[in-house]
Amino acid sequence: MVPQGLYYTDQHEWIKIEDGVGTVGITDHAQEQLGEVTFVELPEEGSVQASGELAVLESSKAASDVYAPMAGEVIEVNEALESQPELVNQQCYTDGWICKIKLSDPDAVSNLMDAAAYEAFITNA
Repeated sequence: MVPQGLYYTDQHEWIKIEDGVGTVGITDHAQEQLGEVTFVELPEEGSVQASGELAVLESSKAASDVYAPMAGEVIEVNEALESQPELVNQQCYTDGWICKIKLSDPDAVSNLMDAAAYEAFITNA
């Protein structure tokens, strides 16, 4: 399942952009690879660089870094994940989002994949 209207990285993060703010999470493909997420280390509010480490997800299989799809400032984190990390597995594109970033350069979205390109990427991986 690869929703339209989002942009994707080759590290399996997604970003939904609205009014210069990007909501970030991991893809369904990523959460399947991770297994059951048991802990989420949320990012701190403040500056983040594109491809910079954003968060850490711990699962039954391993710990995995989450990278920022675009540069900007983390302005909000999904505190629900502190007590319900399983939301990343159950609803990765809705309630399982990780943070919101006020984007420093919204045009940098051109560096990311759309749904069709991401689907081709994971199919050919």
